[in-house]
Order: sequence, then structure tokens, then C-alpha cells
Amino acid sequence: MISLQNLSRRFGDRYVFKDVNYRFPEKARIALVGANGAGKTTLLNILCKLDDPDDGDVIRPGTLRLGYLPQEPNPTPKETILEEALSGAGEVYQLHHDLHATLHGMETHYSDTLYEKYEKIEKRYQDLEGYALEADAKAILVGLGFHHAQFELHPKSLSGGWRMRLELAKMLMNRPNFLVLDEPTNHLDLPSMIWLEDYLQDFTGTLVFVSHDRALLNRLSNNTLHLKGGTLTAYKGNFDAFLEAFELKNTQNEQMAKNLQSRSQEIEKFVSRFRAKPSKARQVQSRLKMLEKIKVLEDSIDFNSPDAEVAIPLKKPQPSGRVALTVTDLAVGYAQPLVKKIGFRVERGQKIAIIGANGIGKSTLLKTIAGKIPPLEGEFKWGHNVEMRYFAQEQLDVFDPKRTALENLMSSAPNLSEQKARRLLGALLLKGDDVFKPIRVLSGGEKSRVGLASLLSQDANLLLLDEPTNHLDMASSELLAQALDEFEGTVIFVSHNRTFIDSVATHILAISAKGHAQLFEGQIEDYVHHAALRNFPNVLKGEE
Repeated sequence: MISLQNLSRRFGDRYVFKDVNYRFPEKARIALVGANGAGKTTLLNILCKLDDPDDGDVIRPGTLRLGYLPQEPNPTPKETILEEALSGAGEVYQLHHDLHATLHGMETHYSDTLYEKYEKIEKRYQDLEGYALEADAKAILVGLGFHHAQFELHPKSLSGGWRMRLELAKMLMNRPNFLVLDEPTNHLDLPSMIWLEDYLQDFTGTLVFVSHDRALLNRLSNNTLHLKGGTLTAYKGNFDAFLEAFELKNTQNEQMAKNLQSRSQEIEKFVSRFRAKPSKARQVQSRLKMLEKIKVLEDSIDFNSPDAEVAIPLKKPQPSGRVALTVTDLAVGYAQPLVKKIGFRVERGQKIAIIGANGIGKSTLLKTIAGKIPPLEGEFKWGHNVEMRYFAQEQLDVFDPKRTALENLMSSAPNLSEQKARRLLGALLLKGDDVFKPIRVLSGGEKSRVGLASLLSQDANLLLLDEPTNHLDMASSELLAQALDEFEGTVIFVSHNRTFIDSVATHILAISAKGHAQLFEGQIEDYVHHAALRNFPNVLKGEE
């Protein structure tokens, strides 16, 4: 498989990584982990020939069939979604067309030469399992959330996220033996994520992937690569196994550092005491040389001093009434209802995760309850003393584009001190001088994090959250999950991050493909169990 030999990449004077050596094991599922900015995407881009190293080599075997997702969808796709998916099959797709063209040629102008050509193409087509091509494409498309009725639509009729799903389908159709995936579950809903995870579990080649979903890292990976400080370190096992090994290594390094410091202090005392005595001169010089070696050892130790405690400080809310929200026969949508006859009751302190396929009405339900769009039928009523706040990706227009992130946050929550505001922004990945940048120059993800900070800093006892972990790294997602779990108010949220859902949810509101909704107590596994008992569809498997 692919080997890295003395690989280095720098930006200006800063090395992202230096003199990296590694051979990717065959048939391994490798999670590439590291802090934001550590160079994970840069390394993946070099693997995929989208970037070049400054020094060193990437050795690729002749048998390599590399699969990776492009950064943008194909600007000139085929005429239909199915045909575009088929085109990802490369040689098999070309053989498919050659076979039909040759067959058509024989029907009009038969010759022995054409027949021999047909037999040769057909033999190669059979060897590459070409007759299963269309069935494979349809199975992959359905697994990624497409419906059969969409197969004949033009790819440009899809949104950007769905076109990237189509690119993922094309990549899988090429049957690679080395897969590189950077955040593979982006653009996917929970059922499609589960399908992709199952697909990758059965993948027989080598997989290298980056993800901020801890559950996916643990279930999928059997090797972990840690990129830190320009060095790539390999660990056996999944993400939790890596964390245990990393913590053990740090503990050992901490003890080593203490031992060296103690020995260093002893030597310094000896040198200070006997430096002026000629009879001890040789011993003093020997100790000084030993001290130099200890200093070198101390500098070489990879020791992570514990960071200052970071948390997302949610205010203790004023309690609402026991029943925070009642929904009765609600239908939500725009011209036509996406989901209807929704009925459930939310009690104070419950944390409800809304799950279901993309486009089924999850975000629309939140918007309706938040009062952003009117219900089509039915009603909902807030309980006594409910103070609701709503977070959605598109709500960022309320910020003053000329003011800084810090100023916007403090103006939205006047009682928030600058120290607490900066602490909250820092927990959400806006640190240092970034907090002084005007909102207008921030990326979409950075603006979203400022919006989330603004929401969390306000007085509310009921939070409506639409994909709150988008643009957050794993550590920030876990901090947010911990804060919401400890929050004494009520939370209703949409998320496709299974780890986040299971960390926060006390209840699951499942919406089926046919627009039916039911509330289940517990986390995702509890929902699967109770849904089967109630004969309710398993929306994680795309059941209707």
C-alpha cells in the first residue's frame, strides 16, 4: 500500500509536519486524528495528489485504485442522477457503453471483426462484474438517501449537499482499494450515516478517514494515526484505545520529567556547593556535562501539560411550568405538509432529539415551533413561564457585520462579562485575536459559532437547536453536550451526530419517511427497541 518517506510540508516558516515516515497497512481502517490546524487535511490532500509535499515522497503501488471525494461536485454531470452515479465506475462504465455500441453496430452492419471485438469487451466486462453495475449503483444511491423516483432527474436539480452525496456514490462505484475520506458523514442524515458506516465496515481495502464523530471513530477504526506538532504517531486500536495509550504515555512522560527535574536539582546543588573547591573540579565538570544531557532529555520529552479547565457556562434558568410544550395534531411544511398529525408533550427538563431522513421535516418542525413559519394544521402551546431561544444556521443576520465577534456577543447578552464572553467563544473554537475580528470577515462556521455562543449566553429555560455541532471539533461538541446535559432547562434539537444525541437526549422524536412522528423515552438504542415493539418504522434504516 501507500508509503510516506521523509514527508514534509510547510507554510512559510512553519512546518505542518516534518520527516514523516509511515506505511499504510493493507485492509486497515485508519482514523487520522489531531487538533484543528494540525495538518490532517493537508496530509490527505497530499495522499490524493491534490497538494505536493515540500520534501520527501509518497510511494504509490501500481495496483492502487485511490478513492476520494472532490471538494466540489462535477460541473458537467451526465443527464440523470443514475447515469452520473454509473459514470463513477471508470473502466466498467466505459466497457458498458462500448458493449452496447458494439452490439448496436452488429445489429446494423454485422462482421466477424465486430463479433470478436464484442466477445473481447464482454469477457472483460464479465470479469469486472459489469452486469451488476446498475444494481450496485441503485443500491448505493438508495443507501445514501436517494429515492428511485429521483434516478432520472438531472443532477443539477439537487442541492449542493445532495450533489456531494452523488459524488460519494460515484467514488464508491469505482470500487477503490484505498479510500481517503475527510469528514465522510458531512452532508449525510443519520440513516445514510449508518448505511455508510456498515458499507465501510465491509470494505476490504485500506481506509483512511478524518471525523469529529467519536462514535464513528470508535466503531469504524482499528488503527489510529495522531498528527501533533508535525509528528505522525501510530497506535493500534480505535479512538478510545488511542486515548488510553496517549494518556499513559503522558503520565509516563510526566513522571520522567519529575525524575529528571529532581536529578537536575541535585546536580545543581552539588555544582554550586563544590564549584570553588579544586579537589572537586573533575567531579564538578562531570556533573555539568550530565546536567547538559539532562536538559536535552527534558527538552525532548513530549509532555502535554494539562490545559486550564474549559467549560461552556450555561446560566441556571428560571424554572418553567411542569409541562413546557404541548403539540396537538400539528402539520408542518410550506405548500404541502412534510409531516402531519404530530402530537407530543414536553415536560420541564426533558432533552428531545428529533431524528429522521433529510428533507422529512425536522428543521421545519423546529422553525414552526420557534414561530418562524406558521403551522399548516393543528397547534402548539407553550407552558407557564417558558423562555424560548432558537438557534439555526441562517439566523446570523442579526449581527452587526462591522462589530467584532466579542462585541456582538456582549451586546446580545449585556450581563455577560468580557472574561466569560471570551471563555465561551474559546470553548467554541474562537480564541486569541479571532474574537476581535469583525463578523463580516469570519467564515460561515465561525459566524455560526458566534451565533451559538450568543444563544447559550442568554436567559432561556427552553432551547431549540438545529444542528448545533456543525462546524465544531470533537472537543467542543463534547463540551456542548456536557453543558446541555447539565442544563436544568428543556432542550429540543436536531442533530446527525450520534455521539452528541446519546450524550444529551432523554427522549427521541422519530419522524418516518411517510411523515408520521412518535416520541420515545431514552436514547437511540432504546428508540430502536421500543419502535420495534410498537411496530413503528426504524427511521435509522430508512424504513417507512
